[in-house]
Amino acid sequence: MYKHRVPVVFGSLVLLTVSTCLAQSTQLNLPRDSQRASVTQRIGITDITITYHRPLVKGRTIWGKVVPYGQVWRAGANENTTIQFADPVHIEGQPLDAGTYGVHMIPAEDQWTVIFSKVSSAWGSFTYKESEDALRVTIKPQAADFQEALAYDIDQPTSESAVVTMRWEKIAVPFKVAVNVNEMVEDSLHKQLRGLSQYTWDGWDDAANYLLAHKVNLDEALRYEDQSIQVEERYDNLMTKSQVLDAMGKKDEAKTLHAKALAIASPVQLHAYAFQLKGEKKDEQAFAVWRKNAKDHPDLWFTHSGMARVYSSQGDFANALKEMKIAEAGAPEPNRPFIEAFIKRLEAKDDINK
Repeated sequence: MYKHRVPVVFGSLVLLTVSTCLAQSTQLNLPRDSQRASVTQRIGITDITITYHRPLVKGRTIWGKVVPYGQVWRAGANENTTIQFADPVHIEGQPLDAGTYGVHMIPAEDQWTVIFSKVSSAWGSFTYKESEDALRVTIKPQAADFQEALAYDIDQPTSESAVVTMRWEKIAVPFKVAVNVNEMVEDSLHKQLRGLSQYTWDGWDDAANYLLAHKVNLDEALRYEDQSIQVEERYDNLMTKSQVLDAMGKKDEAKTLHAKALAIASPVQLHAYAFQLKGEKKDEQAFAVWRKNAKDHPDLWFTHSGMARVYSSQGDFANALKEMKIAEAGAPEPNRPFIEAFIKRLEAKDDINK
């Protein structure tokens, strides 16, 4: 009898083991208790992607119990939680190269250690080695609203940074990720402008405009604009080059090029340029452009809308209304609702420039 009982007990254990494994299979595509999730945020042109699994609280005491204090934890469930950076970043002020990293954490009551491991393909933290760390940062945990399923969020995005936060149960662990956006963009432009964009005037012009807008590397912006003009001389790149020269303090060269750009501008471009000046609070210059455009192109509906703005600024609502009604008569259908709204304002003697 004894010899017959052993296989029965052993068979039961095998069945139990197999059943448990199947519920959380690593080989088959089956539902898991801790569901897979990911979150991505772009900073500038740099993508940050976190991939992780979401364990549930299930009424348990998590911190200090399910996840012991002082021990390396996988920062999620199942396979490594990973974080991928498309470009070099700074984590809490410390540099980290582009790449994919395994995320581990060492929780404590007063401070946590967040670990970025060079190994991102492990299962959990069971084979974690400190010698494989790429970076460690110390973070003060924060009290948070109850979170049943572990979650990673990327919040507080700015032009150069965002905050990654792990939330589970009633704890939040945030760390700041910053990117040198201008440096990344400049490097990217060098690569992009070796492709098809190098054969287009607007590729070089867009690159120069970026550098101009951010007031970085104006010498290179000038070289880009010269390349744009070499491909095809246009109002757009001549105007941008004049603005680059002005930003570099080369006022006389800028003025000459500015005049050249305006001389070849289309009526539509002049109309848009007047709006640009208005946005820069250069009202008198904007009104001068609208006057000249209306004088040179009296047969175009939008030049009359420009003159309506000129008259409106002077408080001459009768002439402003007259000009805007002429614009209404010639305007394409999609533009008419906007013109009708301006007409109502002018009838009420309300300056449409405000």
